Amino acid sequence: MTATAERTWVGPSAPERLAILRRTRSIAIVGASDKPSRASYFVATYLLSSTPYRVYFVNPVAKEILGRPVYPSLADLPEAPDLVDVFRRHDDLPQVLEETVAVGAKTLWLQLGSWHEDVARGAEAAGLEVVMDRCVKIEHARFHGGLHLAGFNTGVISSRRQVRA
Repeated sequence: MTATAERTWVGPSAPERLAILRRTRSIAIVGASDKPSRASYFVATYLLSSTPYRVYFVNPVAKEILGRPVYPSLADLPEAPDLVDVFRRHDDLPQVLEETVAVGAKTLWLQLGSWHEDVARGAEAAGLEVVMDRCVKIEHARFHGGLHLAGFNTGVISSRRQVRA
């Protein structure tokens, strides 16, 4: 099932997503890429520079991303992550769920465009919280005042539009 197929599963509300992010201390990015043009790289850059989370990268091929080590699997991480942020193909999601449950993570977060109702139900049955078709970076920035129209932190906290000189 893709992001445009009929959806019956209902994910957490905005306050519930905020609570998830507040409880989270560590995030593993599964499918992290060392290519700056990839969404996972952009999210990783944001998480490392703008959040207090311990961030881990999982990719069986890459060795280093943003000067940090990359682990071949979730099982190889130095700790069980609170949140597993997934940048993988639809068909890979059931395996990612198995690995997420096996390491004892608390939340499975599928990125924008990623929707798999069977995986969501399986994750919930295993006791995990689930978020699908949402971006951790966008959600964090939204809740913490750092989301500008273009998705960048302007450093200005105001409800008024800036006047251009």
